[in-house]
Amino acid sequence: MKLDRRTFIKGAGASTAGCALATILPGSVGAMEPGALNAKGEEIASICEMCSTRCPISARVVGEKAVSILGNAKAKSFGGAVCARGGAGHSLLYDKQRIVKPLKRTGARGEGKWQEIEWSEAYQLISDNLNRIKAEHGPEAVAFSSKSGSLSGHLFHLAKAFGSPNTFTHATTCPGGYVIAAKAMFGGKIKRDLGNSKYIINFGHNLYEGINMSETRGMMKAQMDKGAKLVVFEPRFSIVADKADEWFAIKPGTDVTVALALCNVLIEDNLYDKAFVAQYVEGFEEFAAEVKAYTPEWAERISDVPATDIRRIAHEYAAAAPHAVVDFGHRASFTTEEFELRRALYAANVLIGNIEKKGGLYFGKKAKTYNKLAGADVTPSLGKPGVEGMPKATAKRIDQVDEQFAMCWSSGGIYQTVLDATLQGVPYHLKGWVISRSNPMQTMTDRKRVVEALNKLDFVVACDVYISETAAYADVILPECTYLERDEEISDKSGKNPAYYVRQQVVDVLGDAKPSWQIWKELGDALGLGQFFPWDNMDALQMVQVKGDAQWLNTIKTEGFVSYGVPLMLREAKMVSKFVESYPDARTPDADGTYASALTFKTPSGKIELTSAKVEAMAPGRGVIRYREVRMKKADELFFIQGKVAIHTNGATHNIPMLANLMSDNAVWIHPLTASQLGIEDGDPIRLHNDTGSEEGHALLTPGIRPDTVFAYMGFGSKNKELARATGRGVHCGNLLPHVTSPVTGMNLHTTGVKISKR
Repeated sequence: MKLDRRTFIKGAGASTAGCALATILPGSVGAMEPGALNAKGEEIASICEMCSTRCPISARVVGEKAVSILGNAKAKSFGGAVCARGGAGHSLLYDKQRIVKPLKRTGARGEGKWQEIEWSEAYQLISDNLNRIKAEHGPEAVAFSSKSGSLSGHLFHLAKAFGSPNTFTHATTCPGGYVIAAKAMFGGKIKRDLGNSKYIINFGHNLYEGINMSETRGMMKAQMDKGAKLVVFEPRFSIVADKADEWFAIKPGTDVTVALALCNVLIEDNLYDKAFVAQYVEGFEEFAAEVKAYTPEWAERISDVPATDIRRIAHEYAAAAPHAVVDFGHRASFTTEEFELRRALYAANVLIGNIEKKGGLYFGKKAKTYNKLAGADVTPSLGKPGVEGMPKATAKRIDQVDEQFAMCWSSGGIYQTVLDATLQGVPYHLKGWVISRSNPMQTMTDRKRVVEALNKLDFVVACDVYISETAAYADVILPECTYLERDEEISDKSGKNPAYYVRQQVVDVLGDAKPSWQIWKELGDALGLGQFFPWDNMDALQMVQVKGDAQWLNTIKTEGFVSYGVPLMLREAKMVSKFVESYPDARTPDADGTYASALTFKTPSGKIELTSAKVEAMAPGRGVIRYREVRMKKADELFFIQGKVAIHTNGATHNIPMLANLMSDNAVWIHPLTASQLGIEDGDPIRLHNDTGSEEGHALLTPGIRPDTVFAYMGFGSKNKELARATGRGVHCGNLLPHVTSPVTGMNLHTTGVKISKR
């Protein structure tokens, strides 16, 4: 079938119609008769929320019940485009399974029995239970968790007002590893300048499926327009491997050996940037001594990547320096040694001196830094609403039992410790859990353990658009309106120069759903905490952000995405020259025409720390980046790995009509030789099982994967009947992954072993 916009929209309708015979859920769109959409304007600039990238969009109502969603042309690095997920966002609005009224559980948790209630009753029920827990066990006995992003701060503000220190994002189930590694080495997050790279080394960061519009387009630009070479190390022939110049089917979990071997060659063959290392790096000698043993030949024995290729790639990479990059990746742990892997990937960048150079790595230039270099306030900065008298938690966070995780506590926390505290009372028992737009039943490992924890808690609140797998175990479900139906605060989107964008309401809210910022404010009132929520609406918060500058606020709202100044990288002379030309009071450049002397790092030494005394004190033996052998499967098991697909996010889109229609299952990739040994043919029903759990799916035979490895896309195989399109479709990866927490980063594990048999 030809796939164009007409068939795409037709397909969405078919998917919705296919569920017409499903039970009508109380409080759902299907239980009401919504009228036509009421547009808030002819064309509204806003922000997508179909994945965590949050691309700038432009939306307009078409007809009575459809919304056209395109990219915002003002955001040039995003290309004025959206991906398949972004284009499908409008199908959330009239989805019959979407929840638009508060619900109260009337049966056992997970049984699927619900009663529609009013907001006043929902707030009263929640406040009675949370205040009871607070009185009996202390406020710390309630955990608050939210997906990372724009509105998590409102829930965490409520948690702080309530007195609980236990706030968690989804970081340790997905992106936290590279953040913690960057904090240890650089003192903060760092960005990739893929679009200007001449040579890109990639360890399974599949930007052509796990799409980040800006970075994906940057890598496409580098490859297509600038002839950049792309080398990929990944166990399967993914889309990014397919678009690479070279693909190496590396053994799962051994990426760190190749990364360390690249560092070995760069040092031993004198290919590294000695001047950069001398000026900016701490602990090079200790690191060099450690990696001396990590030769390409050593790496080959572990990873199956030929030593001659590792050595050649290292030389090619160095020849392209500094306009080259080793991508530090994104997703959760390949092994428990996530911290060492991400630091090794960063180290390969540091050695060629690509920091603040085109095609390498750079720090975001927010207004404060940019204005300081410009010698004047040449770009506006956002203000923050202050609230006096906010209580300070007296209890420690539940993830503060081990000092090695200290860098996690302010970076989203270790999400899975909610389960540890609930089930084992470490360091104390949790009794309540408030969850906002987060789905740990899909994204945490060992699903049955998540079920056990949810069943043990006294009270669970979920705020979501659907009755997600996690919300199905809640006592009360609060319906958040979709991103097309709400306003939010202005967000900082600075890159090489300051930039801001804002989410704006495109259509009136359907049903009785509300934006979560309003939900948490109103719940705060019900809890007796109203003094800590002194704003009445989003307009008031936005006006505080722009410091009363109504004209600036109007500009941001009209444009949707605004960028200020000229792009700046501190060690690029041409960019510094243009910056100085633009601002008469700008800082005087160094003798070489750069701002290299302005490059500082928020580490104890003030330098990039290849060896860290701070880390050594937190986690003895881990101050130096080194290899540690790990065992991820039994001898008679296959490696089981997962990844993202371009149509879905990891745990939130599989029930959305248009996207469910495009891809409703996750066939398991198996090499033909392996399948032949197991008596499995393409399309056969199969069973995957290990000590953690068991799942049923079907086989997809392909030579595009190692014979010792199987693969499935994340997020499928829902177990609750409320998600009629997603329930029972495919393999639930979390049901096969063991509950393991990685040292230092606190990440959960996304590589394990499974046995497979034909059903």
